[in-house]
Amino acid sequence: MQWVGPDRPPDTRGASLASLRMYQRQSPKVLEAEQQGRPLRRRTSGLRERFRLPATALAMAAPAPGLISVFSSPQELGASLAQLVAQRATCCLAGARARFALGLSGGSLVSMLARELPAAVAPAGPVSLERWTLGFCDERLVPFDHAESTYGLYRTHLLSRLPIPESQVITINPELPVEEAAEDYAKKLRQAFQGDSIPVFDLLILGVGPDGHTCSLFPDHPLLQEREKIVAPISDSPKPPPQRVTLTLPVLNAARTVIFVATGEGKAAVLKRILEDQEENPVPAALVQPHTGKLCWFLDEAAARLLTIPFEKHSTL
Repeated sequence: MQWVGPDRPPDTRGASLASLRMYQRQSPKVLEAEQQGRPLRRRTSGLRERFRLPATALAMAAPAPGLISVFSSPQELGASLAQLVAQRATCCLAGARARFALGLSGGSLVSMLARELPAAVAPAGPVSLERWTLGFCDERLVPFDHAESTYGLYRTHLLSRLPIPESQVITINPELPVEEAAEDYAKKLRQAFQGDSIPVFDLLILGVGPDGHTCSLFPDHPLLQEREKIVAPISDSPKPPPQRVTLTLPVLNAARTVIFVATGEGKAAVLKRILEDQEENPVPAALVQPHTGKLCWFLDEAAARLLTIPFEKHSTL
């Protein structure tokens, strides 16, 4: 792993290093050095790197792009993502709440996680999965056996190999009208997250479209202004099918960890806008800034090809 970009630390010192704690183990001495702005040494992939983190960097930082990790291929990205999910689950299950709440998105993430996640979580044993809570960041209002159903795809390709109890998998009711489906899903989430004023996922895995949309939150859509509902219906999605149910920005920004995953050249231009430009009217993905949680970006080289800010390059070679 190596820093790529200008010879300077990332602007978002706190978010980046906090995110690295999930991805790689660090000693308390290293963390103490970071807090005090002292030079530190980090060993990754057999390489020793040294850099200085100014104590004032966090206070002066602009809105955080988060830790940006770039992988040489989608396959390497998927393997690392699965390991991170497994590590996060282990950490949460060992904590005071003894549960792990994961929110999934659809698209290419389905096949990526289906390929890598079962093996990554296998060492923890099937008993650990009984304490997982699985939700979906958005869903199309179609039957579960429809090709566009996010839950349907996960049920076929992942959950058949990852035996999370059915009672712990939170889904919409696709037979309801879209407004009622959103209300029903919100009720189920509140029941699953009792004690939280707003559902707080331990980990949300999000995608981003070429137009900058995430979940079913699209550019210039009124749902970007929603602050009261935790789940919202949408009947005019510019991407078919038009009727959907989506988590809202308050829920996304309440998560303890958010990971955006993007691959392919078609995402390069919008990622540069999100991660480098300060736009007056940001695209929806740029509005995801967890209030107290960690923000990470997992990209392949094609998606990251236009970036000029520092990022971390990962390779198994």
